[in-house]
Amino acid sequence: MSQASSSGTTPNRLAKETSPYLQQHAYNPVDWYPWGPEALERARQEGKPILLSIGYSACHWCHVMAHESFEDEATARLMNELFVNIKVDREERPDIDRIYQIAQQLITQRSGGWPLTMFLTPEDQRPFFGGTYFPKEPRYGMPAFRDVLKRVSEYFQQNRAELRSHTDSLMRAFGEMIPPPPQEDLQLNPAPLQACRQRLGQIFDSNYGGFGSAPKFPHPKSIERCFRDWYASAGQEKPDLQALFMATLTLKRMADGGLHDQLGGGFSRYSVDGHWMIPHFEKMLYDNGALLSAYSEATLATGDRFFARVASDTADWIVREMQSPEGGYYSSLDADSEGQEGKYYVWTPDEVRAALTREEYAVFAPRFGLDRKPNFEGKWWHLHVFRLVEQVAGTARVSFDRATELLESARVKLLAVRDKRVRPARDEKILTGWNAVAIRGMAVAARALGREDLATSATRALDFIRGTLWRDGRLLATYKDGRAHLNAYLDDYVYLADAILELQQVRFRNDELLFARDLLEVVLAHFRDPDGGFFFTSDDHEALIHRTKTFGDEALPSGNGIAAFVFQRMGQVLAEPKYLEAAEQTLRAGWRVLERFPQGHVSLLHALEEILDPPTIVILRGAADEIGQWQKDLGRLYNPHRVILAIPEDTAGLVPALADKTPRGRAVAYVCKASTCSPPIESFSALVEHLREKTPPLR
Repeated sequence: MSQASSSGTTPNRLAKETSPYLQQHAYNPVDWYPWGPEALERARQEGKPILLSIGYSACHWCHVMAHESFEDEATARLMNELFVNIKVDREERPDIDRIYQIAQQLITQRSGGWPLTMFLTPEDQRPFFGGTYFPKEPRYGMPAFRDVLKRVSEYFQQNRAELRSHTDSLMRAFGEMIPPPPQEDLQLNPAPLQACRQRLGQIFDSNYGGFGSAPKFPHPKSIERCFRDWYASAGQEKPDLQALFMATLTLKRMADGGLHDQLGGGFSRYSVDGHWMIPHFEKMLYDNGALLSAYSEATLATGDRFFARVASDTADWIVREMQSPEGGYYSSLDADSEGQEGKYYVWTPDEVRAALTREEYAVFAPRFGLDRKPNFEGKWWHLHVFRLVEQVAGTARVSFDRATELLESARVKLLAVRDKRVRPARDEKILTGWNAVAIRGMAVAARALGREDLATSATRALDFIRGTLWRDGRLLATYKDGRAHLNAYLDDYVYLADAILELQQVRFRNDELLFARDLLEVVLAHFRDPDGGFFFTSDDHEALIHRTKTFGDEALPSGNGIAAFVFQRMGQVLAEPKYLEAAEQTLRAGWRVLERFPQGHVSLLHALEEILDPPTIVILRGAADEIGQWQKDLGRLYNPHRVILAIPEDTAGLVPALADKTPRGRAVAYVCKASTCSPPIESFSALVEHLREKTPPLR
């Protein structure tokens, strides 16, 4: 359950919402509304500006502003007198959040974030002022929130004509953000791939990994891009080993750092420093799903057991702490517990010493920095790998194997101690798109680690989505406490189709593949822009002040990038020309931004790479056990440009492009690339030889 942010006794309208974040504010003295017709109509009738507050349940500074201002009676009275107050969960309504984050950046010329505080006109919800966190009293160079409320209200009342002119300019700026139609003679080419590789190399931190300086985010798609660049050069005289180094060093440093939960597995959202030492402690499902994919691919690419262990621990954390009894995955764990960020995770040496034997402490303390000065707020120790196992074994005068045993027994004991602490709140809503990211990660991990239980976990989540969030041929975006609602977004559809296709590479279910096709048909029917690419919302979505269409990756990959990628792959698998056309049109529509800033559009680059050089599709037919083994053996090899589908011989209802790959009474393989397929290959050794002749794509 998510922690409440107030101690009042009378609930407001948010008490009936499904969002744990909104429910956190259900007992505020603020007269909150959820976003909807009731609030918008009241603002129009009374002529009051709207105070729009957007956040999410795991957000530390959202909690701070709630405690300081929204629980304060005097502040609440001012808010209720001057504004119609609307609270939005950005995870349930990313459509609203995207619009007003952009507006805040245009108005203030500063980066966005949460909590987002925006002031809107009552008649048409146009933003005219805003910011992020405002303190109760003046500090951090920011004015007090109550002073902001008074000044904004006065400005609104006294400057209506000027305000209208400003909002007209803002709306024109929104319109200019939609890229113009592509030139008819535009030819897709690999130049953005090469430019991205160069720019990632320029911003790479060769000491601690990652791209750029603090605060550092994981950027899983950029890591995958490095692996793909390395693989693309494998057949050249000088393979791009630097790209491989950038990917593996980043993954190694993150896993050794405080970003990674050294006791329980899983990763926090980002690191506040450049060393991956101290994180922002919230744990998000989408980060962990994407990083699970990255560590699993690293396992395939390098064979390094270190990456396999991290992937396995991350998957275990998702199953243990984030999978609901109904099958879907929960959204996040809070950054705070007992009102303090990180309190659940940090230690003192005395606490650790009391829980361990002397022999365990002798290796654990130097391994994780307990013999150094505190690294969190001057008085706490957050676990971070400081020394190699070989080093602590030597210092403690034990063997490497014994040190490893002691570290593991210490980890188990400390995890048991930590489990007795007050846990961070868990946001137990189930989001379709975030579940899709986790399903994909589980599928890749199941293949890389040979763990069928992870495929089972992914299947449970997918079955939940199909049974609960797929209604009358359309997806819903969110579920909690028996209630599924809100129209799904572009990301929900394309992430899920991509995840389903990845899951088919572990075990094949024709009904799932057909479901992925249904998802893409909805995208074409309701999200497509005739000029190419896709809008974030459907054509029958609630009308907002702007219908966004973006191509850049953010905390989550671009919906248009994943759309181009999965339309391309599904087009190859199903031999469906309209899917291939949709993929190419999306690339063409995003080409100008892709050329200018390729490292910010990595998802589009993955799609571009496969449009220029289509993936190899391996179709296996025959008895399930035999072709399943072929699939497992091939799946252990890193090849980001290969799709392997093992279709049992008794599978009915296949699409024609798969049905014509007929079984032959024994296991056979068909290898297809673009529109050409091989004759049936009747032995595994012959299949391996055939694939070996196909060199990696060259650029």
